[in-house]
Formats: sequence, structure tokens, C-alpha cells
Amino acid sequence: MTSPVDAIAARRKLTNKLIAAKDAARLRPFFDPRVTLIAGDGSLLLGAEDVLAAFAGQFAERGFVAYVRTTEDIALNAEGTRAAERGRWVGAWKDAPEQSGTYLATWKKVTGQWVIENELFVTLA
Repeated sequence: MTSPVDAIAARRKLTNKLIAAKDAARLRPFFDPRVTLIAGDGSLLLGAEDVLAAFAGQFAERGFVAYVRTTEDIALNAEGTRAAERGRWVGAWKDAPEQSGTYLATWKKVTGQWVIENELFVTLA
């Protein structure tokens, strides 16, 4: 049986692959329908539809390459139903400087699957 930490880490790696493939629709199962995301520029996205639309918009930009989130730590609650993931992120474009920073994600287990409930990205470079 896969541990919760390994399951979350695997799901994060898969989201990185889907972002690199520019496949916004396939990201839907990774987000709670009421997800809250604060982007690196401070903008607020409310709900999976807004998050997926933002990804689709960036994927349509000619210069967009990918976002890569690298997990540094995953902590679980006592019940094993919620987790906090902390790490570093990098955004790459062909025609612009790379951006990077730290992130924190809240995951929750819903019907046996881990989904992102909240994400906060802080741009530091």
C-alpha cells in the first residue's frame, strides 16, 4: 500500500508532467472544486474552473514552457486525511526570465484520492 506522503508526492510529479504537456483539462482531478489558489503575483483564483482557465491561458502563450514544483516536505494530520506540502517552484518561458519561489499546498483525501484544497505561491526571483 502506498503511504500518503508517497501518494501526494507522486500526484505532484504527475501535475508537473501535465503542465509540461500543456494539458489543462487533465489537471481537473487534482483540484478540489472549491480550490483557492494565490498565484506568485498575488492574484487570487477561486475554484477549479478559474485555476484550469488560468492554466489554459498560460499554455496558449507561445513562450510558456512549464512550471515545476519540487516538494521539500509533506506533513500529515493525525487522521491522515489532510496534508501540508511545502516546496520550491520554477516557471520557465522561452522569451522571458525564469521566475521562482516557494509554495505551500493543502491536500485533502476525498473518496480515497488526494486533491489540492489550497495553494500559495510566493515569487522570490
